[in-house]
Amino acid sequence: MSNKNTISYRRVGDFNIPKLILPPEEAGVTLGKWGMLYKDYLLKNKKVLFTTLLTQGRLYQQCAEVEKQAREMYDTLIEQMKEAEGLTEQLKEENQMEWVCRIQNIEARAKYVVTTELIYN
Repeated sequence: MSNKNTISYRRVGDFNIPKLILPPEEAGVTLGKWGMLYKDYLLKNKKVLFTTLLTQGRLYQQCAEVEKQAREMYDTLIEQMKEAEGLTEQLKEENQMEWVCRIQNIEARAKYVVTTELIYN
């Protein structure tokens, strides 16, 4: 009689160590900047959630979902801020240094919003 939930062990010195196999992760899931930040945050600050997601085989799926949401939010914020602050292609042609300074400021603010709202929340 075979039980599906039987745990097998391996002997290491005087100890029996369970042979645990994690469920397979989603094949082909790659994490970008936002997904990796989220995974690192979970590992360092939400260890129980990290371990639960990992053992259930959902960690990379969750991180990939946060990655997608963060990218969309970041891109939307950039466009909205550019429009609200009058950052145009004409300014880019006329005064490149001014345009670079302003776009970097917008990108930094958008990154701050995304990290505080999605990644570290």
